[in-house]
Amino acid sequence: MNEQQTQTMQSLLAKYPDVAPCEEDIKHTFALLKQTYDQGGKVLLCGNGGSASDCEHIVGELMKGFMSKRPLPQSLRDRFKELFPQEGDFLTDHLQGALPAISLVSHTSLMTAFMNDVSSEMVFAQQVLGYGKPGDSLIGLSTSGNSANVVRAMQVAKALGMNTIGMTGQGGGKLAQLCDVTIRVPEPITPDIQERHLPIYHALCILLEKEYFG
Repeated sequence: MNEQQTQTMQSLLAKYPDVAPCEEDIKHTFALLKQTYDQGGKVLLCGNGGSASDCEHIVGELMKGFMSKRPLPQSLRDRFKELFPQEGDFLTDHLQGALPAISLVSHTSLMTAFMNDVSSEMVFAQQVLGYGKPGDSLIGLSTSGNSANVVRAMQVAKALGMNTIGMTGQGGGKLAQLCDVTIRVPEPITPDIQERHLPIYHALCILLEKEYFG
């Protein structure tokens, strides 16, 4: 990590000292996500209930400017102006650099059809099968670590050669046995776990943004 990224980690731990036991796993998670983006890959996310909302939240921070404006590279700005001389400035001024991320919880028609016709336990797994490529990353959020549909998705991700990342409570559950890295918040109660997941994934999004957009 560079100096700016180290400062981000220090700020996280200063504000939330109870997540200090997760420090190395957070750094490992950052390294896996960086590996994915360095290779031109994408991040998939899944979870249930409040964790489903966290998936949407994370995508919102990765796919547009979070703490910085993320201007487009000059080569792409020039291309827009070449193709659309009258509108090139508007296009380039209203687009931001993105880190590709897909929340699997959003696809209502696909999910309800698959849950009704096949299996609710396998709905995220089906999406991972369709979207996932070797080197991509799957982040599964489950406070218990035992959410069946998240566990099945991780099994498919491993079979596809994806990086597998879990965010859980202190036990880790089945995800801790499946994932390349599991960030286990040292709390046993769901709302307490979720309250600590948020600053952790905010820190990860800031670290990634600083890595790719300065």
